[in-house]
Amino acid sequence: MGVSCFTSAVLRVGQAGRMEPSPSVLLHLCTADVWRSAQSAADLRPESLADVGFVHLSTPEQVHLPANRLYAGHTDVVLLHVDPTRLDSPVRWEPGVTTDPESMVFPHLYGPLPTGAVIGMTPYRPGPDGLFTPLQDLM
Repeated sequence: MGVSCFTSAVLRVGQAGRMEPSPSVLLHLCTADVWRSAQSAADLRPESLADVGFVHLSTPEQVHLPANRLYAGHTDVVLLHVDPTRLDSPVRWEPGVTTDPESMVFPHLYGPLPTGAVIGMTPYRPGPDGLFTPLQDLM
């Protein structure tokens, strides 16, 4: 499944009456080895789940931002395509880091990522400079 499977997000009313994105696909970044290991388990529990209480997810439009923060120069990164309707735990849309564009919010999964919610995987390679480009540039 390639990046062309992504569709645009619709908005839904979330907590406190705010409009929140409701994309048809979310993405989780990890290495190919981590994904291979997780496939034999019921769920994926990255370090962030224990450290901050949630699993980092992204939309296709924003995934390059955390990819560059966490994996710049890595050539073994994959994008796990996650169907949000298959998630068992709540997803909250919250700010990322101060260097992200103002008002940008990221989906955070407050529980493990069920491997059954992963509907596809795409290798995500950096450019010659070691940086990841936005997915729309790859389409």
